[in-house]
Amino acid sequence: MQALQVKTLSDDLSGVSLAQVPVPSRKPGEVLVRVRAASLNFPDLLMTRGEYQFKPNAPFTSGLELAGEVIEADPDSGFTPGDKVIGGNKTGAFAEIASIPARGLSALPQGFSFEQGAAMGAAYSTAYTGLIELCGLKPGQWVLGHGASGGVGLAAVDLAKAMGARVIAATGIADKCNRIEQLYRPDAVIEATGRFREQVSAITDGSLCDIVFDPVGGDIFDESTRCVAFAGKLIVVGFTSGRIAEVATNIPLIKGFSIVGLRAGEYARRFPERGAAINAAIAKLAEDNRISPAIDRTLPLSQWREGFEAMANRQLVGKVVFLPGS
Repeated sequence: MQALQVKTLSDDLSGVSLAQVPVPSRKPGEVLVRVRAASLNFPDLLMTRGEYQFKPNAPFTSGLELAGEVIEADPDSGFTPGDKVIGGNKTGAFAEIASIPARGLSALPQGFSFEQGAAMGAAYSTAYTGLIELCGLKPGQWVLGHGASGGVGLAAVDLAKAMGARVIAATGIADKCNRIEQLYRPDAVIEATGRFREQVSAITDGSLCDIVFDPVGGDIFDESTRCVAFAGKLIVVGFTSGRIAEVATNIPLIKGFSIVGLRAGEYARRFPERGAAINAAIAKLAEDNRISPAIDRTLPLSQWREGFEAMANRQLVGKVVFLPGS
């Protein structure tokens, strides 16, 4: 079968290529899935460089998440051949067939295409785990969502709006603001560069934000500590800026806010019953047409480089979805 393999780590994708590889052997507890669509996530890019916290040994098949049809499963797995599923694992999705732990899969939401399903899982589970599971988001609260042109940031904006929050979507690229506004109609869209606290304060009438969702880190994190309301929460999601920020502990002490670390995948692995409940809640929101993932482009897997380079160059508003076998 065809798969996208990371054969050696590299800064320029030179170690990545399409290859013919054997169909994976299904282990007990796993489900063999024919992949119909698979979406690109920032960790996929980082893993080609060896810069993600999970560092698989090369060669490995890239890809965190997918949507497809069950080929084979254990009788007690809850899945049968032909079932339409979404989910994934740390690697293996960018292939025609993948073998995924059953706990990492759930049913494709009714009415969703494979492309939509592939684009929803990781981004929305991250947003839900952070905003609702860990921070208890309530209707009417102010949420500042950074990285709002990326898959995870956009999911946080979409989900927060669906839950009745007041949302400020923030991006570092001015020409993406109109597209974000068109997609999800947040209460405000700002270009988050420099000192943006004053913008946040003006939008919120000085109350600042109950929750800040930050997948960017670096300077964005530094300024975000000034944007959190008293007793608020600042969620550390990632570091797409490339710099891991530091904070003097007197700042959260004086302002009375909490810094919350978010690893949604690990949370679901450690607390599988909560992970299943989160997936069920997201599926219900999707089936009720309250949330919908944004897809920037859909590409055959043979055009994988276009998708990876668009992500690396910050050209996307939404997810890249690959179609294996095309």
